[in-house]
Amino acid sequence: MNQTLSDVVNMAKYPLHDESFRSMCKSTLDEDGVLVMSNFLNPGAIAAIQNEGAENQHLAYYTASNHNIYLKPFDPQFPADHPRNREISSSKGCITTDQIPEKSMLHELYSAQTFRKFLCAVLHEDQLYKYADSLSSINLHFASDGQELGWHFDNSSFAITLMIQEPENGGVFEYVKDVRDADSGEMNYELVGQVLDGQVVTNTLAMNVGALVLFRGRNSMHRVTPAEGKRTRMLVVFAYNTEPGVSLSESAQMTFYGRIG
Repeated sequence: MNQTLSDVVNMAKYPLHDESFRSMCKSTLDEDGVLVMSNFLNPGAIAAIQNEGAENQHLAYYTASNHNIYLKPFDPQFPADHPRNREISSSKGCITTDQIPEKSMLHELYSAQTFRKFLCAVLHEDQLYKYADSLSSINLHFASDGQELGWHFDNSSFAITLMIQEPENGGVFEYVKDVRDADSGEMNYELVGQVLDGQVVTNTLAMNVGALVLFRGRNSMHRVTPAEGKRTRMLVVFAYNTEPGVSLSESAQMTFYGRIG
């Protein structure tokens, strides 16, 4: 049976085609830097994607790395203990677009024109395109007991995620809004250091199973605390480009996936 968008998405609650609804979502994202759409996925879609994750988790490429919050090489202009260079730990597993079953509802949602037009309207983009490589468009991330995503800024202007399965404890998304202004070069290292030292009250994001989250993380520091317990945290990341024919760099593919697609 062919799947439709209404099989995947709770369209009664989220009329993605409606212009006034799109406008409301855009205003929320513009003002808050984050948009959380709880119960976005239908229960049947959640169960199906959870099963796919469990069945294909053995294919995941696992990484454990130390990095600075800018995800860039060491800068010798600053000492090793300066916020620019301080090392943070991250560890997770990931399966890629080509490892997600062909008939998965994730492919249906990612490619649906109604969904993509909704994203364009909310994100102020003219067009969104899939990655030209076979790995980067849809990623399913796994975080088992003790695994975490350390503090960082995103290089892209927006992130699109779906919470598929929560761990028993931990795995909390924390962020501090507008720490820097990357475009103007204002790095605000003092505040960065205070966040790293735990001296700043962070915001936490309630991401229940089935939620769609749009987040602007280029200037907002964010992390995911270590997962705890036997249940693995599963999170889908949808990645789009604003230009057609773009692949993730081969070095980035090797870092994230251990191979080139």
